[in-house]
Amino acid sequence: MSNSDIKDNTLAEGGRRRIDWAEREMPVLRMIKERFKKERPLAGVRISACLHVTTETANLMTTLQAGGADVVITASNPLSTQDDVAAALVNIYEIPTFAIKGEDNITYYKHITAALDHKPQLTMDDGADLVSTIHKDRRELLPGIVGGTEETTTGVIRLRAMSADNMLEFPVIAVNDALTKHLFDNRYGTGQSTLDGIIRATNVLLAGKVFVVAGYGWCGRGLASRARGMGSLVIITEIDPMKALEAVMDGYQVMPMADAAKIGDIFCTVTGDLNVIDAPHFSVMKDGAIVANSGHFNVEINIPALAAISKGAPNLVRPYVEQYTTKDGRKINILGEGRLINLASAEGHPASVMDMSFANQALAAEYMVNNASTLGKRVYSVPEYIDKEIARLKLAAMGVSIDTLTEEQVKYLNSWQEGT
Repeated sequence: MSNSDIKDNTLAEGGRRRIDWAEREMPVLRMIKERFKKERPLAGVRISACLHVTTETANLMTTLQAGGADVVITASNPLSTQDDVAAALVNIYEIPTFAIKGEDNITYYKHITAALDHKPQLTMDDGADLVSTIHKDRRELLPGIVGGTEETTTGVIRLRAMSADNMLEFPVIAVNDALTKHLFDNRYGTGQSTLDGIIRATNVLLAGKVFVVAGYGWCGRGLASRARGMGSLVIITEIDPMKALEAVMDGYQVMPMADAAKIGDIFCTVTGDLNVIDAPHFSVMKDGAIVANSGHFNVEINIPALAAISKGAPNLVRPYVEQYTTKDGRKINILGEGRLINLASAEGHPASVMDMSFANQALAAEYMVNNASTLGKRVYSVPEYIDKEIARLKLAAMGVSIDTLTEEQVKYLNSWQEGT
């Protein structure tokens, strides 16, 4: 492929304005960018990034660029690209970009190949598609790669599976494991942006609806909280007894999907697994049920199983709403082709939470470049000092002060002599 592949170069100026708007809400990343400009910790490092091409991601790319990195980016999901942002990255910031919203599966993987033709020394993933492709199809690149970073739960699951099978050939930092990432991005970001995507796609009133959340991890917690705040009756489905118990204690109804499918009005999966909503569930859903996904891949909803019990092809009744008519006459609405609905029909997470997530990415990249030679071929958590520094910077940017320990308190906490 050529240096870039995007939809429309003329969209660049509009993209720049939106990137600037997002930057105002990203003070931590802005502070890191200023330091990177002075210190150039990534000078000459080739980075291939496979991330959602959004305004927030653009600010991460320019931060890496300010640190001296030679950056190329491709989309991590066929529906998550913001075409004006892609145009700005190419035409204003001179960052090669391979991303078009709505690209087909063949184009998606051609774009991944193009990003890997950059011969990265560092990979930056959201879903582990770069790492997976390197290990399966581009193993000639392995000697030049010092390490990688991974943004999301699904990708971390894939990488840990590779590590457990002794298949991972370079160290990767699980950015998703950072407290300043998953406690805020997953909970507050996914919670708000998923509802935003569902509402934009459907214009449905959530108040009074039965809203079924599949999975009660941090994303599920955030989504359930926001759906309840909008007036929905929220049901949680889970396979983990601890998470299910927590959901009960948090005041939600908990039941198997087989039971929830009969009474739900709106369904959203956030599990990272496949076929969470399957043929038996579709067979008992209400007429008019709305089904969405906010997990990384589009496998959580078994759409082929729905097609098999439906009459003919689905109708596109609204942008991002495909309506299937079952053989018994019920209408079931699938949002965003079963892909990440918060990015398919909305703009993804608010910039203020991505500020912390992408601060982790930037600092994890710096850490990996400085320490890769001492790391084994496995998945690492973000070092605690990085997590705490990001939290400190975020609080400072918000104008929030906290207490510090006195010498006496430090001594007490580190002693064993004093007790009751």
